[in-house]
Amino acid sequence: MGLCFSRKSTIKKRPPSKRIMNQSGSNRWSSRFRSSKKEDSLTQDRALAAAILFQQQLQNGGGGGGGGGSVPFDRSTSLRYSNSSKSNKKNQGALPRSSSSRSRSLTDPLLHPHQLVNKELTIDDLETNHFVLVHGGGFGAWCWYKTIALLEEAGFKVTAVDLTGSGVHSFDTNSIISLSQYAKPLSDFLEKLDDGEKVILVGHDFGGACISFAIELYPSKVSKAVFVAATMLISGQSALDIFSEKMKSNDLMRQSQIFIYANGNDKPPTAIDLDKSLLKDLLFNHSPAKDVALASVSMRPIPFSPVLEKLCLSDIKHGSIRRFYIETTEDNAIPIALQQSMISQNPPERVFHLKGADHSPFFSKPQALHRILVEISTIPST
Repeated sequence: MGLCFSRKSTIKKRPPSKRIMNQSGSNRWSSRFRSSKKEDSLTQDRALAAAILFQQQLQNGGGGGGGGGSVPFDRSTSLRYSNSSKSNKKNQGALPRSSSSRSRSLTDPLLHPHQLVNKELTIDDLETNHFVLVHGGGFGAWCWYKTIALLEEAGFKVTAVDLTGSGVHSFDTNSIISLSQYAKPLSDFLEKLDDGEKVILVGHDFGGACISFAIELYPSKVSKAVFVAATMLISGQSALDIFSEKMKSNDLMRQSQIFIYANGNDKPPTAIDLDKSLLKDLLFNHSPAKDVALASVSMRPIPFSPVLEKLCLSDIKHGSIRRFYIETTEDNAIPIALQQSMISQNPPERVFHLKGADHSPFFSKPQALHRILVEISTIPST
């Protein structure tokens, strides 16, 4: 995630929540009713997250080692989502309308794939219909659950990867000593793709540096790279270089940081945690309360060493892949000015804007993010 490092951390107290009195009946019963609805909603989201993890274990049971010395782990480091054969038959035609019963936000309307592309276009006409979603620092594959559902509903294949020490990956975050170790689940996944198979890599936050690292290793496996409010670095840069230059005035970020010194206070930090009481203001200032609740119980510390590591990117490999950037205009973690600075320094093929999106558009603007991803998948080679 966007980091501006400072060891000083202040915790702000949240104001007490306000209760709205029910004028038509007993306040006692209405309060219980509202509480029950909120609990049910949160329970449903947790159940969804649990179902995703359970599906992961059933479909991909395998090792989750994060490098040398890792503890054996009986769950996959990545989540594969594939449509059933019946669903695939339905999706062989033109890109379908959504059949979802989810309520639609007026500020985040769903635009169906058929509204974006030629009506004669089918999934099979695309260079690839496979998205690989890479989370940011502290997040996990769980954060993409809305994006996964929307893309699969439109007929795409989706894989969401848990990087080492993230999500359900059991490796200790404090033991991660390099970017290659942190991004190993992603590089392993790309290495195992069939010859000639390509994917669209989507990186959020520090996941941007991870997809750049992976592209340099396996450029022939990547069709396009999409950076969503992400670190889009040039060769010789580290994430720390970017953030330390541009985010010195980000008081909220400094207040949120909690440094972890697993090797002792006289040694460099091993990881960074974020103050849970400030998560909403920093990462989810426009996101639904249920998603903030999900994140507050799911986020893990961010390994420190990968943030320090400078990337080595070549024109012949990394430079050969088409890049796209998605800006988030209401971002408090990687402010829009910093996003535009990275874009100016290393221009992608196209820039998209998510108006009103916070740092986590997969929560705050899932429909609009979905629309842009589908659009990018249909952009032909020049």
